[in-house]
Amino acid sequence: MNKQTLIQTHNRIKPFIHKTPVLTSKLLDEIAGCNLFFKCENFQKMGAFKMRGAANAILSLSDEERQRGVVTHSSGNFAQAVSLAAQKLGVKAYIVMPKNAPQVKKNAVKTYGGEIIECESTPQAREAMANKIKEEKGASFLHPSNQDEVIYGNATAAMELLEEHPNLDVIITPVGGGGLLAGTALAVNQFVPNCKIIGAEPMEVDDAYRSLKSGKIEKNESTNTIADGLKTYLGDRNFPIIKTLVDKIIRVEEQEIKEAMQLIWERMKIIVEPSSAVAFAAVLKNKEEFKNKSVGIIISGGNVDLKNLPF
Repeated sequence: MNKQTLIQTHNRIKPFIHKTPVLTSKLLDEIAGCNLFFKCENFQKMGAFKMRGAANAILSLSDEERQRGVVTHSSGNFAQAVSLAAQKLGVKAYIVMPKNAPQVKKNAVKTYGGEIIECESTPQAREAMANKIKEEKGASFLHPSNQDEVIYGNATAAMELLEEHPNLDVIITPVGGGGLLAGTALAVNQFVPNCKIIGAEPMEVDDAYRSLKSGKIEKNESTNTIADGLKTYLGDRNFPIIKTLVDKIIRVEEQEIKEAMQLIWERMKIIVEPSSAVAFAAVLKNKEEFKNKSVGIIISGGNVDLKNLPF
């Protein structure tokens, strides 16, 4: 993987994504004691950075593969991203979703033209159903976070941020499945190698933190967090990148996530989902570490169930 690969990826997906804004807030800078630059992927098509990876994964397929369709398993943003990217490219999308996935998310997938196949809400059931469709339809499987094309697509958010603000000292992203953190790490390493890369994670699902400590992929016993996008664990494609390039992972408590989310809503007047607030919460928790530094934060998405807000 080199600069050229990332630049080609960016050029390939540009017609299918928004170049999202970078927002700042003097008030939040004062509260945090550093200069914050929020890369707002909550304004991305379908409301999250996942559009980048999904678009790149589908665009990387051959014409023949596209004709047979794509399949993924996701209860959230990647389901919507694959559906929308596939619709724009005239590709059939099969979306395996757990029966208990929020209706608002199922509705979004249907709006974007994805065909939902329901299954039990276990990772095993999701994988088994996705494999079945792959066999039956000849569809190409797209992984939400553990696939090179998806990781490279995700890298383009940090590339755009660094184009506008090349002098950042650190970039922080939330980490769930690891696709955004790995992509960000690749972009930073290629374009501004002296910038630090930090992941942020809920204490309740701190598998990535433990994985960096142990050197192998760890799982979670519980998934009791408000940050519903961060309940998954790392994969064999993204973990080696994270292990090599990421400086550290900061863990935050549930209350810290809620407070960070509320601050962004109140002060910046933008809608962010709890998973996005985790990165900002990490800065607020470690003010001494980031004092007077220029800090990039990737706001991963803004798909919130407005009937179920934490504040």
